Amino acid sequence: MPLPLAPLVPIALRLGAVAAVGLAAKIWVARRSHPGRTDQRAEDALDDLGEGLSLHRPADRAETRQTNAGARLRRVIRFRGKAYELDAGLLARFRLKDVTE
Repeated sequence: MPLPLAPLVPIALRLGAVAAVGLAAKIWVARRSHPGRTDQRAEDALDDLGEGLSLHRPADRAETRQTNAGARLRRVIRFRGKAYELDAGLLARFRLKDVTE
């Protein structure tokens, strides 16, 4: 007895369309992204962060209204007999400057 393939055609077409869109998105992102680089100064600054959240405005940058933020979270997570160290650090700067033209 032959296997009826007609009911599978719509599912195969949908899956093919989803796969094609996913592949196109992957290629688009790969073309528009750059490989990046690792700056050792930034790595050292992240290692020097204290744990917790800090937000401050430097006194020497008052005319530019600059605000700096830093956050760090260090935890050891145990899952199924394995231990993983989580070290998340964040440095941010927001600067609003008047520009006279």
